[in-house]
Amino acid sequence: MKKGFYPRLAHTGIVKNRRFYLPYVITCISMIMMFYILAALPYCPLLMKMRGGEPLKTIFSLGKWVVGIFSFVFLFYTNSFLIRRRSREFGLYNILGMDKSNIGKIIAFESLMIGSIGLMAGLVFGIALYKLAELGLMNVLHEKIDYTLTVSPEALLNTLLVFIPIFLILHFRSLWLVHQARPLELFYNSSMGERPPKANWLIAIPGVIILSVAYYIAVSIESPLSALNMFFVAVVMVIVATYMLFTAGSVTLCRLLQKNKAYYYKKNHFVSVASMVYRMKRNGVGLASICILSTMVLVILSSVMSLYLGEEDSIRLRFPYDISMNVQMEKMSDLREENITRFRREAEEAAAGERAQTEDVSEYCCATLTGLMKDGEMVTDAKTLSSEIHVTSMEEIVVIYILSLEDYNRTQGGNKTLDEHEAMIYCSRMEYENDEIQIANTEKYKIKEVLDEFDEKGFSTATIFPTFYLVVNDFERYVEPMISLKSYNGEPVLGLEWFYGINLGGGEEEEKAVSGRLKKTIKKMEQEGKCRSFAVESREEHRKSFYELYGGLFFIGVMMSLVFLFGTMLIIYYKQVSEGYEDQSRFTVMQKVGMTKRDIRKSINSQVLTVFFAPLLFAGLHLCFAFPLLWKLLQMLNLYNRNLITLVTLGTFCVFALFYSVVYHVTSRGYYAIVSSDM
Repeated sequence: MKKGFYPRLAHTGIVKNRRFYLPYVITCISMIMMFYILAALPYCPLLMKMRGGEPLKTIFSLGKWVVGIFSFVFLFYTNSFLIRRRSREFGLYNILGMDKSNIGKIIAFESLMIGSIGLMAGLVFGIALYKLAELGLMNVLHEKIDYTLTVSPEALLNTLLVFIPIFLILHFRSLWLVHQARPLELFYNSSMGERPPKANWLIAIPGVIILSVAYYIAVSIESPLSALNMFFVAVVMVIVATYMLFTAGSVTLCRLLQKNKAYYYKKNHFVSVASMVYRMKRNGVGLASICILSTMVLVILSSVMSLYLGEEDSIRLRFPYDISMNVQMEKMSDLREENITRFRREAEEAAAGERAQTEDVSEYCCATLTGLMKDGEMVTDAKTLSSEIHVTSMEEIVVIYILSLEDYNRTQGGNKTLDEHEAMIYCSRMEYENDEIQIANTEKYKIKEVLDEFDEKGFSTATIFPTFYLVVNDFERYVEPMISLKSYNGEPVLGLEWFYGINLGGGEEEEKAVSGRLKKTIKKMEQEGKCRSFAVESREEHRKSFYELYGGLFFIGVMMSLVFLFGTMLIIYYKQVSEGYEDQSRFTVMQKVGMTKRDIRKSINSQVLTVFFAPLLFAGLHLCFAFPLLWKLLQMLNLYNRNLITLVTLGTFCVFALFYSVVYHVTSRGYYAIVSSDM
């Protein structure tokens, strides 16, 4: 054969089948481009100079591998479709005298062309758009912008090391599929239908059960820690159940429609339903894939958008005061007024020394301890805890802050009263349903009132465990018996603290100056033995870290959503195109026996609408049941604005539904163009 014969055949095959190959190549380019951007961002000079940039590097590295894994799975899926569509052409080559090795050479040149185009174009676009991504990231992080264009050798190498093996695997799989098939099988493979799967109820019933259990897990979890433990379990169960239900459901739906004579024996329904019968299994898998990818987009986008839009709320919750100070004391006497006065005076002098205007002051003494809460009794004994704490009981761990009624009324502006052995309680991240409370072996106290509101100190919102604020009348009498409690390493279980929070009327620099001066002063007092330890926090000093975390999550969430959107679009496109070619001969026959083009369009609309809403509606249903779980998870990141999360989730679904409708409308027009091309 002449030199260049196989490359010309490969090029001709790609050009003639550009309807299939163009979306595939665009997807390859997009995946490689996004992988390069995520691989290059950890080496961004601005990010490397940024204080606290390490968590962002970790986030981008994890996102890079998520894109890499998804790229392999998705390109594997689409490559299978392409081989199926080309099998008739390869079968014809085989019948005309080409052996499997000749066909293998054609496939090799096709793989080389597509891989080369994908890698070169993907890297070019990745390098070109990387700067735009970097600028967007710096804008999200509220950082200074540098317009210098850089190329990351490490990212280039990582991209090549990931995608060259992916293209090689796809190539060898294509060779294997062609090698295994006989000539006639290759020739008729693209037009062969499927037998309807049997024993559908054996698939459907377990699918319903698994989905119901996953939904129950999502709506029944109360603590954020449990939500974190069970999130991935519920996700896997939903994915498995979705595939089972769509596979069995497509079978059941077609059979029910066929049994409904009033519906089935109509010209705009008959052909569409009869066509779906012979691809029910593949149809169900495709719809399930669309549903899962749509759900991923909705969950990721609604979560990261909520975090990004609610970052100021989260900062205010974590740092309710401009400056917060927590001083750990050695003994109960250190919490008395004569000792606290010295610390208060130093705080006031620190503000006055920087000429800061103090606007709000909140302070109170409290005792804190951590233990296992069971039926109104808190277990703190080291021996008991070591034997009882395990993964399933972690959600019962709580942190309790005990404070006096006097401090509560002063800080909260209340006028509450309590009798002896009575207490009030405020619960964060967990509900308290018992009438009494007992800590270790101390006396039981009756819960007089469960408080609806309490100004939590920022330190307590940083923990992932539920937090209780317990208000008692005689603070010293109630806390004294707990001082002797010891942990497993002999350290006291009880902590004694004085909290002090102030708001300043100045700006960022003034706040940082007061914070720095206060840290030096209290550090000196700690060295003198006047306290065990201390922590001073400034809202402005920590604002950057919040921007970095939430901005990084937002950025990676948008990138992941774009990847999954590409997947969704390509599956919808290939589903419509492949079904169009499969149905082309059927519509041709029906047109010859009297079916008009108007009837054909109605039939196509019927087929599209029969399956159009299923993935979108199921994705919306999954999102509804996932909302309580997401709400708990976002609480761990200090986002408690439920109205914001609800509005963002609804808005995300509406925008996605509009996008979904546009994609399906465009692809359905392509379906009509295919089935009507021979008419």
